[in-house]
Amino acid sequence: MIIDHPLLGPRDISEFIYLGDASLLNRPKWDAEDAEHSFYEYLYLRKNIAGVHKELWFHQQGDRSWLVISRNTLTHEITKVDLVGNHSKNMEILND
Repeated sequence: MIIDHPLLGPRDISEFIYLGDASLLNRPKWDAEDAEHSFYEYLYLRKNIAGVHKELWFHQQGDRSWLVISRNTLTHEITKVDLVGNHSKNMEILND
């Protein structure tokens, strides 16, 4: 599989490490009233989506950037690649 890195262009998947669901970027607030329940869901409950899914990938053997990749889990087609830093201020990336 080839990942079209936004800065470096096409790179082989062997250069990257998969972290998991990109919803990990939406960490709950520790001081919220429902913090215990929210952190339980954040840490232990994951959606197992069949279809387009946003994932976190780390470019370990390159520029060491974090990417949010939209990938179809059935076909492995990558439809979008974004740097996490481009969206850390605006969490819309997870709602696209």
